[in-house]
Amino acid sequence: MTEGLLTSAYIVSGVLFILALGGLSNQETAGRGNIYGIVGMIIALVATIGGAQVTNYTTLAGCMVVGAIVGIYLASRVQMTQMPELVAMLHSFVGLAAVLVGYASYLDPGTHLQGVERVIHEVEIYLGILIGAVTFTGSVAAFGKLSGRISSKPLLLPGRHWINLGLGLACVWLGYLFVGAEGESGQLPLIIMTLVSLLFGVLMVMAIGGADMPVVISMLNSYSGWAAAATGFMLQNDLLIVTGALVGSSGAILSYIMCRAMNRKFLAVIAGGFGTTAGSGSGVVDDGREAVPISAQDTADLLSSAGSVIIVPGYGMAVAQAQHSINEITKKLRDNGVEVRFAIHPVAGRMPGHMNVLLAEAKVPYDIVLEMDEINADFENADAVLVIGANDIVNPSAQTDPASPIAGMPVLEVWKAKSVVIMKRSMAAGYAGVQNPLFFEDNARMLFGDAKSSVDSILASV
Repeated sequence: MTEGLLTSAYIVSGVLFILALGGLSNQETAGRGNIYGIVGMIIALVATIGGAQVTNYTTLAGCMVVGAIVGIYLASRVQMTQMPELVAMLHSFVGLAAVLVGYASYLDPGTHLQGVERVIHEVEIYLGILIGAVTFTGSVAAFGKLSGRISSKPLLLPGRHWINLGLGLACVWLGYLFVGAEGESGQLPLIIMTLVSLLFGVLMVMAIGGADMPVVISMLNSYSGWAAAATGFMLQNDLLIVTGALVGSSGAILSYIMCRAMNRKFLAVIAGGFGTTAGSGSGVVDDGREAVPISAQDTADLLSSAGSVIIVPGYGMAVAQAQHSINEITKKLRDNGVEVRFAIHPVAGRMPGHMNVLLAEAKVPYDIVLEMDEINADFENADAVLVIGANDIVNPSAQTDPASPIAGMPVLEVWKAKSVVIMKRSMAAGYAGVQNPLFFEDNARMLFGDAKSSVDSILASV
């Protein structure tokens, strides 16, 4: 493949990737966005394979076959509720690839650079390995938290900020030694930096509580993008640079949106804080009020007699995989003339758009799935609200208690509706570790039990 044709293919792929990101910003166009991304990636792969730098097609074919088998196997087995941990694991692959490519580039005997070019190349290698190592172990730790293999509570080591600062300064000093090293003497600081970065990735994510996991996912997405961009500079691959920059910048923007949705600063997320206590909760609030239970039959009667219903899905719906039954309830209510809409908080679930993905899987119509800013003002006109496994995102103390850990966090104002039914297994606090006064409001009722069983009972009675 000629250099001109290769460049043209890369430009087409880059445009398709940009169109893919644009399409994924909206539920109605997400399918088209995925197609753009798939076509762009196919063109990129074909162009790269046909490039002059690729000569050993046997090894390449073997690696591609293994990768395809692994990818197909994972895609066929993964549940929609497992998407957050799958995304985290895929980020770890990108980080590990950046580390391996960095070492391969440094040890390449065919590279003979001098002066400024050599310094720039070594800086590219160093940054690529550093970011890749942090992304790799950070993503593995995030996978452990999301899959339940590791506790979602933050690991708050004594003096952890000083430890992280020390690790960061060590990486800077090792970078100075690496870039200024002669011959093969740079290998030792490079290896030490890699080990330090691997440790830093673990400590960073382990210090973050479960309530901040949506930010962690988008943050690691950004890191993987910058690692890919650094790899592109190492390999002098323009498309990899562009793609990495797209992923890195979009992930950074998404992290900002997630932090704003929780009224959190990015550095505060990195430092940990949410989820420092589990909080078992009780059936009585400080002023003596008790939570009032409700049965599935009474909930079905309440929904059936309502003129307007708003459903608020949370992580409890994802864990119980109750989205399909929820869609059936929605169909029945709408057939009976009840207006049904869904309210989605930006950080509901364990990754950005988690609830949207689950509802789309259940084929809930896109036009009735609304974001928080679109529907929050309508709660006061709703006859009934059904909260399914959500906690912190419907907690009124975010607005009423300045001392609360979630003070200032934008929440869904479900308590303004005429009636609210909250589906939960128990009175346990959410990941932020704070009690929810909503459970004790006069217009609130608690439907205890597994979300799937409760939803199925409601469906049978509607």
